[in-house]
Amino acid sequence: MKSESFLFASCLIFGLCSCQKNGFETERFQGDDQSGHEAIVLGRQLDNPYSVENVKSAVASLYSTKAASQIQCTDKYVRFLPKDKEELDMLKSCGVHLLDHPMDFEILRDGDYYHDPEIDSEQITWQYAVVPKDFSFPQGIECQQLQDCFLAENSNTKALGDVDWDAVEAEAFRISGNENLLDLSSSTKASGGVQPSGRITIIDDDYNGGQPLGVSGVRVECNVFVKFARAYTDRDGYYTLPKSFTSKPRYRLVFLNEKGFSIGLNTILYRASVSGLGKGENRGISVTINKDSDRKLFRRSVVNNAVYDYYLRCAQDDLNMTPPPDDVSIWIFDGLNVSSTVMLHHGTVLDLSMANIYYQIAAFVIKLLGPDITLGTMDCKDYQSIYSTAVHEMAHASHFSKVGAKYWDSMIYYIIKNAISGKDAYGDESQENSGICAVGEMWAYYLENRLYCDRYAAENTGIGSGYWFHPQIFTALDTRGFEPGDILNAYDSTVKDVGGLKEKLVDLFPNKKTIINQIFNRYE
Repeated sequence: MKSESFLFASCLIFGLCSCQKNGFETERFQGDDQSGHEAIVLGRQLDNPYSVENVKSAVASLYSTKAASQIQCTDKYVRFLPKDKEELDMLKSCGVHLLDHPMDFEILRDGDYYHDPEIDSEQITWQYAVVPKDFSFPQGIECQQLQDCFLAENSNTKALGDVDWDAVEAEAFRISGNENLLDLSSSTKASGGVQPSGRITIIDDDYNGGQPLGVSGVRVECNVFVKFARAYTDRDGYYTLPKSFTSKPRYRLVFLNEKGFSIGLNTILYRASVSGLGKGENRGISVTINKDSDRKLFRRSVVNNAVYDYYLRCAQDDLNMTPPPDDVSIWIFDGLNVSSTVMLHHGTVLDLSMANIYYQIAAFVIKLLGPDITLGTMDCKDYQSIYSTAVHEMAHASHFSKVGAKYWDSMIYYIIKNAISGKDAYGDESQENSGICAVGEMWAYYLENRLYCDRYAAENTGIGSGYWFHPQIFTALDTRGFEPGDILNAYDSTVKDVGGLKEKLVDLFPNKKTIINQIFNRYE
C-alpha cells in the first residue's frame, strides 16, 4: 500500500510533533542512489521442484517406486488476502511468515515489495506463505491453497532409509526444468547442499579505524521457491542459516532485530523494512555497507546498530539506564529533517482536536500502524549524524519507560500546539507545560552528547546547549561524578519541571546537594 496520501499525512503529523535538533553540519552525499527498492518485477511462472509430485518423481528416479510412494505432503503453499490490519495481525499471531509476492515465479528485477496488479493499490495485496499440512486456518480470512509440498526437513525421513535428500532435491530441480538454478560452485558433488553463512558489515568512517563493523542482530532470510531459512546476525554481523540448499537462494535483510525493535516501513502495514540483497551462492553471501552504498540500506543499517548498541549501553554493568520498551517501532523519513518520539505503538494519543485540519489525518495514521519513533534523515548524510539522531530519540524512549503514556501525551500535545501556532516546537519557559518539555529535552540532548562523545572519543560537542532548557546542566553533573543512570533515576511522572527535577536529584543524592544546587542555580 504505497499511498501518496499516507506519506503526505505522515510528514505532516511527524513534522509537527518533532524534535527540532540541528545535528551536525555534513557534506551532502554525492554517491549514486541506485536503491533497488522499487517494486519486484515478476517473469514467468516456474514449476515448483518441492511439489509432492516433483519430489516423488525425483525419489523414483534415484531409488524405487516403493520409496516414492511414501512421499506425502508436509507443507502447503498458500496465499491469503487479508482485508485489513486486524486480519493481517491475526495471521502473524498464528506464526505465519508472509511474503507479498509469489514464490514460484521468476524475479526479473529484485526489489523490496510487490503489489498484485489485480488488487487495488489502497488494499493489502495477496500474502504468500508456507504452512504445515495440519495448519489451522483462521476463520474469515480469504485463503487459497496453491500446492501440496514436500520439505525433507519437515518429514519423518527415517522411514525412507538412507535417502540422500540433497541428491533428491537436485534431481527435483532437474525434473521440474530448474536445473539452471542449481549451485555447483560449493561442492564437487553435484547434489551437495550447503548451509549459507556469511557476514553483514557496515563502515563508520570515524570509528574503529574505518574497519567494517557487524550489522548486529538483524535478520537474514533466504528462500528458493517454498524453502525458507532465517537467522539473526550476532553482534559482529556473522550468521549461519539452519538449512542447506543445493540452489542459489534469494537473500534479504529484514529489519526486525533480535532485541525486539523494528525499523519500518516497507509498505504501510508491514512492521519491518526489507532490503533485498538479490540471488547469491548457496554457501552464503557477505555484504559490506558504506555511505556510498544504497542509501536506504545504509541508513537502515546505521539506525539498526545505533539502537542495538543503545540497548547494550542500558545494561547494569554499563550506564545502568532504564531501557526503552523492547518492541519499539521506528520509521525513517529521508524527506524530513526533524525527528520525533511519539510512542504511538505504546499507547499515546495525538490529541489534535484544536486543529481540525490535522485531526483526521492523525487518526488515519494511528489507525493504520502508529510508530514509536520517527527519524528525519534528510540532513544526515554520514554514520555520525544518523547515529546522533537515533540515540537522541532512544533517550526519549527511555524517559517514556519511566513516566508512561499519559505523561507523554502532555509533552507531545505541548510540542504540537507550538508547531501548529507557528512557534518553535520547544516554545519557551513562560508557557504552560513548558517544564515537561524542558526536562524531556534536557535528558535527550545530554545523553545524545554523552553517547556521541563516548563513541567518537570527542570532547563535549555542546549539542543542544543553545536551547533555553540548558542540557549542559547534566553535562556538568556528569563531570562531577553523576552517571546517566543516576540522572534518569530522578525521572518519574511527578517530575514536570526543572525545579522538581532538581529536588528529586537532591532527594536521591543528599550527600551531593551542594553540587546539584550550584550547577542548577548557575543556569536559573
